[in-house]
Amino acid sequence: MSIDNLRNALPEYAKDQKLNLGSLTRSTELSEQQLWGTLVATAAATRNATVISEITDEAKEHLSEEAIDAAFGAATVMGMNNVAYRAKGWLGDDYAQVKFGLRMNIISKPGVEKVDFELWSLAVSTINGCEHCAVAHANTVREEGLTKEQVWEAVKVAGVVQAIAQTIEIEDAR
Repeated sequence: MSIDNLRNALPEYAKDQKLNLGSLTRSTELSEQQLWGTLVATAAATRNATVISEITDEAKEHLSEEAIDAAFGAATVMGMNNVAYRAKGWLGDDYAQVKFGLRMNIISKPGVEKVDFELWSLAVSTINGCEHCAVAHANTVREEGLTKEQVWEAVKVAGVVQAIAQTIEIEDAR
């Protein structure tokens, strides 16, 4: 199992992440598609090849190919949007009404339920540090019926996946 490969690759100083990953993959807050899509999307957001490969390999047991593609789509479109929306915020009011001018059709037709895609976008936005996008997607999923506990579960997944990717980078550099 690929999640086990990740857990086994973590050194003792990352024991908390081993335990966190184990408990999060047994989450009951999220549906199977929401959980595994969040894992895939956040793995992609870490940009760590090992994390992406290991999580995606196991996700194939839980997600359709269309859902995996949608999770990668959430990661890539948020990679673009998070940069642009953060920049608009930094540049100030003069840029608030500037036309975005970039294609993002996947948001309207992601290939999975809107609420799941939005949840994945939220999780990726937390890794990418875009407050504007994280808040917007949190509001959308709450309007679509998800609870604050479900939103927080996706944020916890993002944090743990990012921590695991960082640990693997540290170990590769040692």
